[in-house]
Amino acid sequence: MNHEIDFSKGILALAPLAGFTDLPFRSVVKKFGADITFSEMISANALRYGSEKTFKMITKSPLETPYIVQIAGSDLVSIKEAVLALNDIEGIDGIDLNCGCPVPKIISQEAGSSLLLNLPHMQKIIETIKTYSNKRYTSAKVRLGFTTKIPEEIAMACESAGVDFMSMHGRTRAGAYKAEVDYQAIARARASVKIPLIANGDIVSYEKALHVKEVTGCNSLMIGRGAVGNPWIFYQIKNELTHVEKTKILEIVLEHYDAMVDFYGQKGISIFRKHLHTYSKGFREASEFRDKINRIEDGALMRETIETFFAQ
Repeated sequence: MNHEIDFSKGILALAPLAGFTDLPFRSVVKKFGADITFSEMISANALRYGSEKTFKMITKSPLETPYIVQIAGSDLVSIKEAVLALNDIEGIDGIDLNCGCPVPKIISQEAGSSLLLNLPHMQKIIETIKTYSNKRYTSAKVRLGFTTKIPEEIAMACESAGVDFMSMHGRTRAGAYKAEVDYQAIARARASVKIPLIANGDIVSYEKALHVKEVTGCNSLMIGRGAVGNPWIFYQIKNELTHVEKTKILEIVLEHYDAMVDFYGQKGISIFRKHLHTYSKGFREASEFRDKINRIEDGALMRETIETFFAQ
């Protein structure tokens, strides 16, 4: 069953974030306002060789529709084999090519944002995905360039390679996550193509979301790091709220905790601590709370402690 994405109204997407956008996190943002979710970045080689850990990483929550798997790679044979492996998996609505990852390990494999140095090769990869995929969508996630900003060239290359939509992070690879996001450059890219373009980069609040829409001219937004510690941002934007009630925050934190324990079992309790550290920021007695949860191993006690703290 293929699920259409209605870009005419503008959509909210959760960006793929290694180590954060696992199934529990994705299912929570999906329930509270995200329209599309993306898997964490998956290596094409790992898919090609059928690593069990990789297949667990792409398992989706029943709520996740439409759901896109993001792959990274540069070798056309690996890309083709990865696509064929994904073809056998039900419930995936699209394949996204990572052309933005700034991590040296990915760059050294000529994948991620290094593809922006070789647009003809990037196009070949997209065409390979498009040719072999049986999924509804083919897309790409890009930056403004590697060191030089060439947003129009990148957008047009993606469009002519046949992507159905694309998302653009408003920094170059050289800008990593520190340089200021250039929303004007995203606006230039959007104006140069006819396909839907999703704006991404430093969208950390409802106010910022409105600003980004206005400057870029994009009615669709992708949020990644802005949702870590703040997954209710989707709920906020969706419902046009300047403020989120504490009861809603508690509901979302508990939903996330339960999803973690369901998915990871006992291990989910300790993995969830990093989320609680960010969720508790700005609350009274947050540091005492963090000390306390770092020592809790019991699932029921952890849930009770979360409830007491966030209900304050």
